[in-house]
Amino acid sequence: MKRTIKKQFWFSKAEAQDLQKKAKRTCLTEAALVRLLLKGYEPREKPDDRFYDVMRELSAIGNNIHQLSAKANSLNFIDAPALAKEAERWHKFQADVERVFLRPEQSGLKWQ
Repeated sequence: MKRTIKKQFWFSKAEAQDLQKKAKRTCLTEAALVRLLLKGYEPREKPDDRFYDVMRELSAIGNNIHQLSAKANSLNFIDAPALAKEAERWHKFQADVERVFLRPEQSGLKWQ
């Protein structure tokens, strides 16, 4: 989307610092933060490093299960559908964790 309209706002020093601080905590630019708020979303703060460690581990587990499933299917000696189902469960769990921790939520503001 091409943005061609410029809007200029005046803030107090405290308001400007608050916007800057909140944008930094969410890893967004100030403009991106304002756009999300206008669309009715409240962005979440960036999770701490433990979250990313868990996600990397979860991703590795899911990939390993998927590889086992493919190998088992090709060699025909294990219940490949059950293993594939388990891999899908792990990937769904990973997506759910990302949704809970990272995606912005719809705001309950009434003025939208």
